Amino acid sequence: MKRKLFTRALPIALLLTLTLGGVAYAQDGATTASQMIDVIWLLVAAFLVFFMQAGFAMVESGFSRAKNAANLLMKNLMDFSVGTLLFFVLGYGLMFGASASGFIGTDNFFLSKLNFGPDSAYNWAFFLFQLVFAGTAATIVSGAVAERLKFSAYLVYSIIIVGLVYPISGHWLWGGGWLAELGFIDFAGSTIVHSVGGWAALAGAVILGPRIGKFNKDGSSNVIPGHSLTLAALGVFILWFGWFGFNPGSTLSGMNPGIGYIAVTTNMAAAAGAVSAMVINWVRAGEPSTEMALNGTLAGLVAITAGCASVSPTGALIIGLVAGGVLVFGLLFIERVLRVDDPVGAVSVHALNGVWGTLAVGLFAVPAAGGLTAMGDAAGLFYGGGFSQLSIQFIGSLSVSLWAFTTAFVVFKATDVIIGIRVTPQEELEGLDITEHGTISYPEFGTSVVNASPGERVVMPVVESAS
Repeated sequence: MKRKLFTRALPIALLLTLTLGGVAYAQDGATTASQMIDVIWLLVAAFLVFFMQAGFAMVESGFSRAKNAANLLMKNLMDFSVGTLLFFVLGYGLMFGASASGFIGTDNFFLSKLNFGPDSAYNWAFFLFQLVFAGTAATIVSGAVAERLKFSAYLVYSIIIVGLVYPISGHWLWGGGWLAELGFIDFAGSTIVHSVGGWAALAGAVILGPRIGKFNKDGSSNVIPGHSLTLAALGVFILWFGWFGFNPGSTLSGMNPGIGYIAVTTNMAAAAGAVSAMVINWVRAGEPSTEMALNGTLAGLVAITAGCASVSPTGALIIGLVAGGVLVFGLLFIERVLRVDDPVGAVSVHALNGVWGTLAVGLFAVPAAGGLTAMGDAAGLFYGGGFSQLSIQFIGSLSVSLWAFTTAFVVFKATDVIIGIRVTPQEELEGLDITEHGTISYPEFGTSVVNASPGERVVMPVVESAS
């Protein structure tokens, strides 16, 4: 009985301690309880977004062949690790430093402007929150260039995108730059984060060319299945979970009354995207594809990220439904018309749906929703705002897309000229796990490398019975 009373009284005691302690701090001129709630909220959101790295790792390795699983896990680990160093040294200052004409930050490199006083808690949490966003933009690319990009070339790309490309365009909006002055709305980063990663992914995939065996001489394409839908599905669920930190966390305050509302619109679009992609592909191809439904979930999440704090739940539903269609037909366009090999569908999920979600704010923004979430009274075309906000959304999306694609194209092209970005045909056939890292992800499948001809899928040998 005493133990039950203690258990029930403990949360109340902690709350009183936090509140009274906060009052005491406030009287000392330091951190208040509400400020500490903001810090804790921002850290929890940052931890959720960081966990999305695991989601990306599972999605990309699951949608790729077993012989490349370790390579994709390494790329997801290293783009965040290398990105952490570069964002600390350079990226954070370029993004949030004192603005030079609204285009680039010019100070706070090495976090030189942050102090160690009790009022600095929020600034440290804010840096971590922005860091995990930078990591998300970087890791999107690894899936599109999977199974044929050199690991060394990927490290070069990671340095450039986290150290320069992402922070500069991020400064235009979140650093108080020219897009912020223009009135551009991208609450959590359909364009600033996901579109940047998606267009960079397209640039890399174009320069690399398709995997061996992807396209036939007559122009038709082959399906190269991934090795584990189980891992891919786990990754999507992790990403869906992490998105509840990505979008609601972008309020940057645990005291914002719109947190729950943003979580609702986020979830609505994700579910609509999954259903829409499944139904559209079912009608088109005659079967409810698991892969398409999984990517449809991510398409809905990417699309709602810009407007999650500005649109109604019905608007979120429509954005998610359209996102599923953008995904399905975008995949077909990229593969069959552009003839670009994107093993995980990163370009359709992040670039095309990043654009769609950003434009959708100009269609579905509701002033009442913006009032609740502190996003202002912007109104979309369908809510009496005319074409004004839609035009701003178009300018912002186009400028960031051109910046990301052009700079990434130059980076991949220059890297290709200097050190080469593609592994040899033999290395590609044997798999990047053994040729790049000297390891095998699934040793029980067989410990030796199996030769294969171009276009054939590598099948590990069956273990002979001991009897």
